[in-house]
Amino acid sequence: MLAYQIRKSTIDNPPLLVLLHGYGSNDEDLFSFASELPKELLIVSARAPLSLGFGSYAWYSINFETTQNKKFSNLDEARESLDQIEEFIDEIIDKYKVNTDKIFLLGFSQGAILSYALAMRNPLKIKYILPLSGYINNELIPKNLTADDCNNLDFFISHGTVDQVLPIDWSRNSLSILDSLKISYTFNEYPVGHGINPQNFNDFKNWIINKL
Repeated sequence: MLAYQIRKSTIDNPPLLVLLHGYGSNDEDLFSFASELPKELLIVSARAPLSLGFGSYAWYSINFETTQNKKFSNLDEARESLDQIEEFIDEIIDKYKVNTDKIFLLGFSQGAILSYALAMRNPLKIKYILPLSGYINNELIPKNLTADDCNNLDFFISHGTVDQVLPIDWSRNSLSILDSLKISYTFNEYPVGHGINPQNFNDFKNWIINKL
């Protein structure tokens, strides 16, 4: 089982929020939001399996090829992490007896990329998805998805307009995929780089509250 941080709920059969951090971060990062979110949520922040050293972890490797100004993602590792996260969520559901109608998945950056893929691989299991500063990687989502497959999904998507790590156009371009599948989503842009500003936090917090 993946290592994780947990904030338990104040109620039985709680809604679940799973947090997936970005490349080079760890399970403490997004978990810093936990104290500010609704008390009825069971909040679990998972740690990625690949250690980069010095408290840094990744869901999959990225090779930075400076000569070509390109980044190469190890998609085999990404798919392995997707399998591990799916198993992890099942274990959390079973262990803490969560409300399976109210499962939220929030990912930042690399975690957001995997959140998109997890939602589309499990559209009946994970209903509410919050990809922050990410995009849809077509090689990680199932082929031949239809609107009927995805009509359960609901997204809160955000991105910084001056993001130099993952350009905002990558996020904007992902919206056409959601539109083609008639997936419900909210898309917000913020005047920040590769990060989450207070307005972004307040907006996704309120979105979660409205879905509870």
